[in-house]
Amino acid sequence: MSDPSNPTSPGAGEAAAAGAPQAVPVNMYETEQALVLVAPLPGVMADDVEVVVEGRTATISAAMRSSAPKDYLLHEWHYGPYERVVDLPDGFGGDGEATFANGQLAVRIVRGPTGATRTLPVVAK
Repeated sequence: MSDPSNPTSPGAGEAAAAGAPQAVPVNMYETEQALVLVAPLPGVMADDVEVVVEGRTATISAAMRSSAPKDYLLHEWHYGPYERVVDLPDGFGGDGEATFANGQLAVRIVRGPTGATRTLPVVAK
């Protein structure tokens, strides 16, 4: 069964080919001060990544720019939009920061009450 929120789900590539955003896999862990999300975004530029924290969710969006069309012999992944919405645990709604290095996005959201919707600037390292 295809699950569009799971990047390894059968049919995920077909959804991307149809223009639907591809799901981004995420690792999430907690430190004493913050919640950290790490997501691989190979081939994406920091300027093409957006992180929005709204209530108890964080949304990662990105676009990878396409190169010239090719006649592929095997075509398992697609250029185009990426997106992942992650539910945040209680207690993480404070300020945050996002850094991008070596094809990995790291988002740090500090402990605190849920605040207003905000877009975190993505800093290339």
